[in-house]
Amino acid sequence: MTSSDDFSEFEAVVELRRYTLRPGRRDELIELFEREFVEPQEAAGAHLFGLFRERASPGRFVWLRGFRSMESRKAALEEFYFGPVWRAHRDAANATMLDSDDVHLLRPVRLGLASPPPGSGLHVTVGPVSAPPPSAFAAFETAPVENTFPQLPVHTDRPVSVWFSRTPTDSSSELEATSRSLIR
Repeated sequence: MTSSDDFSEFEAVVELRRYTLRPGRRDELIELFEREFVEPQEAAGAHLFGLFRERASPGRFVWLRGFRSMESRKAALEEFYFGPVWRAHRDAANATMLDSDDVHLLRPVRLGLASPPPGSGLHVTVGPVSAPPPSAFAAFETAPVENTFPQLPVHTDRPVSVWFSRTPTDSSSELEATSRSLIR
């Protein structure tokens, strides 16, 4: 078993992925995702910190994937997306989605995804570049790097700050962990 200390290495490069799904299809995607996609991505070199339902939006699925470096991100994504598991299940996954391109490629400002503090409630805030509040246990900002796997687009329109907290802010979204989420 890998410890949270080992997983903290995967906070060097983080993807915040927010999908908009077809009405009534969120649980279908989550079931497929948890059954088929978690282990193969981790075997390829990614680390999946969290898989979430966005509480206020029944058509939103939010997840976090981390990597040790941009080079390891490229290798892991190539292995997974050009491999047999994605080929076998991509049509079923894509059929649930309206939009899968709301993706931010991030670098850490404050590490903490690998070992969030105890407590209930999980909130994510995505907004203009700013310092995270003291309540944030993990904070990130747009990574000023080239997307080395252009088959998966990432936002390049504006830099953002992203932080995770146990307490809400005026602009945060409350997340509900799925059964396979490591962040709870």
